[in-house]
Amino acid sequence: MNNQHPKNHLSRRNLLQIGTGVVSAGVAVGLGSNLLTPETATAKNVVTPDDALKALMEGNQRFTQQKRGYKNQGYARLKEVAKGQKPFASILGCADSRVPGEIVFDQGLGDLFVCRVAGNVATPEEIGSLEFGSLVLGSKLIIVLGHERCGAVDATIKGAQVPGQIGSLLAAIKPGTDKAKGKPGDRLENAAKANILEQVEKLKTSAVLAELINANKLKIVGGYYDLDTGKVSLVS
Repeated sequence: MNNQHPKNHLSRRNLLQIGTGVVSAGVAVGLGSNLLTPETATAKNVVTPDDALKALMEGNQRFTQQKRGYKNQGYARLKEVAKGQKPFASILGCADSRVPGEIVFDQGLGDLFVCRVAGNVATPEEIGSLEFGSLVLGSKLIIVLGHERCGAVDATIKGAQVPGQIGSLLAAIKPGTDKAKGKPGDRLENAAKANILEQVEKLKTSAVLAELINANKLKIVGGYYDLDTGKVSLVS
């Protein structure tokens, strides 16, 4: 008898069946097949996960050098992606209003599949969304994008007492920040980067994403955004 847990092993056939099931489910609940069967609107030069990462980092360089191309942001692009999407990369970013992914990476409509939550934490809902973006929509890269002076991380390392559901965010951030304790350097920066790495590893525990990584169809990296310069540096 095979005792391997099915969640830890997915064949390519299993993956295809999952993707087909997601599409069918989406149509059944009225999402519309056009949104779930992307055929157009992708960067023509983005073929591999490495290409996707290169495109993002080049876009960030344009942003920091004040040479933004404003590509894919006009009415023509709106019409192009209205009936189908095929984003080349995904972002799990912080909800901080100062870190909008499309702007800091100089991208436009239909280019990025973006999930944002305070502290850029990989909750079950965020993981499910990113699985969908990679498996069904074809995103080739996921970047967990944390940033300088993150308020959620700061509250976590200070042990802040917070009302409502805010505490659930701090609880999700704490495992990462705990790993930064005692390290030399800026305490908050260390904690923010440790949290990014923690969320990257959490995403990699997804059987769906892991299978795509093993098939060289996906890469997951961490990025740290400098609020003062606009530069994104890779931390994994």
